[in-house]
Amino acid sequence: MIALAWSLVILLFVVGMIGAVYPILPGVLAIYAAFFIYGWLVSFEPFGWVFWTTQTLIVIIILVADYAVSAMGVKKFGGSKAAVIGSTIGLIIGPFVIPAFGLIIGPFLGAVIGEIIIGTNWKKAISAGIGSVVGFFASSAVKIVLQLAMIILFLIWVL
Repeated sequence: MIALAWSLVILLFVVGMIGAVYPILPGVLAIYAAFFIYGWLVSFEPFGWVFWTTQTLIVIIILVADYAVSAMGVKKFGGSKAAVIGSTIGLIIGPFVIPAFGLIIGPFLGAVIGEIIIGTNWKKAISAGIGSVVGFFASSAVKIVLQLAMIILFLIWVL
């Protein structure tokens, strides 16, 4: 049972880390689920209220920061709310339409299209698109660091 538990935990950790960059995967929620899998298949004994409070706060921070950091990238480069919405839509749809490059092209085009729809000039729309890509990379970096912290804390608690 322990081998199965660790296999599932590691699988969820891998899915979670890939999800930090690839938004179709559950990311932080996969890592959080790994803690429950470990608890159900091995033991919840190592986890106390400090562990759950810390991990839950990190999850909340990641979920809020994911949107906020991406939006800040768009806004920093002069984008409007329409660019933020377009970038988010492009981030979700992009990987399906353009599998290899959709993670970068999707948010860029989404932000540009969002700006064009509201009547922004091309130069400012392109700038917002660049901001969406910068925001995506910054958001991914924040998620990777915080998700690694979650995994490290888990390992400290159980090992």
